[in-house]
Amino acid sequence: MKYGDQEENMANEFPFEISPMFEGERVRKDDMFVELAGPKSRGFELVRAAGSDEIKDGKFSLIGPDISEMQEGSRHPFAMIYRIAGKLVEPDLEAIVERRNHDFQNYIQGYMHLNQRYDVWVRINKDAIKKGLKSFEQIAKATMMLFRNELPFIEKIEATYITNPEEVEKQRAEAIKIYETRDARTRGLHDEDVDVFYGCTLCQSFAPTNVCVVTPDRISLCGAINWFDGRAAAKVDPEGPQFAIPKGEIIDKEGGEYSGVNEKAVALSGGEYSRIKIHSFFDYPHTSCGCFEVVGFYIPEVDGIGWVDRDYAGTAPNGLAFSTMAGQTGGGKQIIGFLGVGVNYFRSPKFIQPDGGWNRVVWMPKNLKEKIKADIPPELADKVPTEDDASDLKTLRDFLEKKQHPVTQRWTKEETAAEAAPEEAGSLAASAPGWSVPAPTMSMPPGMPAMPQMQFGGSEGVKITFKNAKITIDRIVLKGKEK
Repeated sequence: MKYGDQEENMANEFPFEISPMFEGERVRKDDMFVELAGPKSRGFELVRAAGSDEIKDGKFSLIGPDISEMQEGSRHPFAMIYRIAGKLVEPDLEAIVERRNHDFQNYIQGYMHLNQRYDVWVRINKDAIKKGLKSFEQIAKATMMLFRNELPFIEKIEATYITNPEEVEKQRAEAIKIYETRDARTRGLHDEDVDVFYGCTLCQSFAPTNVCVVTPDRISLCGAINWFDGRAAAKVDPEGPQFAIPKGEIIDKEGGEYSGVNEKAVALSGGEYSRIKIHSFFDYPHTSCGCFEVVGFYIPEVDGIGWVDRDYAGTAPNGLAFSTMAGQTGGGKQIIGFLGVGVNYFRSPKFIQPDGGWNRVVWMPKNLKEKIKADIPPELADKVPTEDDASDLKTLRDFLEKKQHPVTQRWTKEETAAEAAPEEAGSLAASAPGWSVPAPTMSMPPGMPAMPQMQFGGSEGVKITFKNAKITIDRIVLKGKEK
């Protein structure tokens, strides 16, 4: 921390402690005084660059009810807008400073900040209220102090917080236009055009082994940082959470594997993993933190990949909600079968290209589809079902078959291969009558963890079911029964 002499005075100025030790602190529902924005409300956070003469340093404004006017257990829309100025401040830094709001606000004891942009989610602990937290001004003042201390290029900063529903909606619409303008900047730049990618470890407080790799063709998982943002951040804050990653030698062009990225992954994950293929869904996939905007999930029954975003409150055809799959996906692990991404990645020409790209996409919520419809290949626009077309695995398969989705061509190949399998499987079963493994309805991708059901000792034996297990077998020895 760079608090200097101010650290000693914070106890008097604020009714809460401020320290990196509180990063990763969760405020559970039973401990919550109030919830702001999040999956059941609306909100956003935004940083804008301004001229020095346009800003009154330290100024705070609030539009709507303050904390002291809110009821325990209530939920409110919430927006945070910061304006920054300084000789080195430029528009390229807006997204970087904006993303650090997640970092700094989690230093505040009893205050939980999750996600980013229009997905921001905040909870305040009951204990914080008991200790004297009464106003958003206290939160904003502490946050602005951290911005100035940690990012010296910010010479002036002011904040406006909004809890009035109508004003949140009005300004949220304008904020989304700004996000879209930022994202559009990388459309003409691609991975092969640069020698350096950028990494971000901002989410390691919640996912210790996650290293987000930002390239021209792959935006950050949170959707808030593109390649230009990473470059600007590394320039003005070399010791910060965004940094350059030299690409090194290309190992797998289609999958997006580079020696420099692998080396950085080993170093920053503590050796948790040694390879990353930036554009692969199944083979050494990118890790997922927890702030991702969308979860991709493999559906073996149709050998396709579905996608679900935070805004979708229903369940996908596999019977799972976003929150359930997000819990399976996050934490900074390489989870084969699930993948977190930023929405803008759907617009990438390298979108999961080793796994079939758009031809492998078999479901997404209609609001997400509408958001990216201009980037869906025209020939697939009416072949990717939403919740209106498919609500379970049967209706999903029927829809894909009716529309002759490209993924159905994979079924034909797999069924042909399956017809040749019984003879080989029969010889194995004859030599080992006591052990049966049911054949899957679809072939699993390489590396996909199986969930077999094994029976030992014939029809009256004990049935053992392995769930969420990845099994490695070095050797199988088959012996006939002794007579």
